[in-house]
Amino acid sequence: MSEEQKPTIINQDQPTQTWFSSWFDTPYYHILYKDRNYREAQIFMDNLTHYLNLPEKAKVLDLACGKGRHSIYLNQLDFDVLGADLSENSIAEANKNANETLHFKVHDMREPFEEKYDAIFNLFTSFGYFENDEDNLTTLKAIKESLSEYGFAVIDFMNVAQVLNSLVPEETKTVDDIDFHIKRYLKDGHIYKEIDFEDKGQKFHFTEKVKALTLQDFETLMEEAGIYLLDIFGDYKLKKFHKAESERLIMIFK
Repeated sequence: MSEEQKPTIINQDQPTQTWFSSWFDTPYYHILYKDRNYREAQIFMDNLTHYLNLPEKAKVLDLACGKGRHSIYLNQLDFDVLGADLSENSIAEANKNANETLHFKVHDMREPFEEKYDAIFNLFTSFGYFENDEDNLTTLKAIKESLSEYGFAVIDFMNVAQVLNSLVPEETKTVDDIDFHIKRYLKDGHIYKEIDFEDKGQKFHFTEKVKALTLQDFETLMEEAGIYLLDIFGDYKLKKFHKAESERLIMIFK
């Protein structure tokens, strides 16, 4: 499973929670995933905005922005950016970087925005983690309603076929002297990642869960939402999508 995912969360040391009180708001999420490739992400933003031929000062929405690292870079590319995320802690952190053309707000991605955007980016598998599958369609409709007449939207999702082919069932990652014991598996149409670790004498257990949506699944959802799929890419250099081996499923639509 991709290391950037922000799916439904269950902390089994406490009563069951949804992603609304998600584990990626804890310091441990950020410790485990601290070694992300930021330069690769910036190259992706460069390629994407060039491909979309966005005008200077275009209004861009970074949907499910986390702490805003992509919003910040998009703003450095001279776009007027809003980063939106459900996590209050993440938005509080992101707001430290706000300026006249970079803003952040707490927002549920299933709700449309009053303002219209020239581009909406949903990046690094920040989709498919709802308990109710209907919410995936609701989110697509909200994205559609939030686009300007000539606006484009982008969903960057994992390529499920490639992920399942290369799934590592069990591994241990040691980061900042914490041993994260990780198990991955497919169950009921979802890819799970169970994470166990100890810190300061306390045991922790979290489970990430994301819907194993294929391109065909997205095409069905988009047709129902009245969305026109324009192009599909298979990696951050915007190479052609190949079902069996592409690292990503990147969809451009309007």
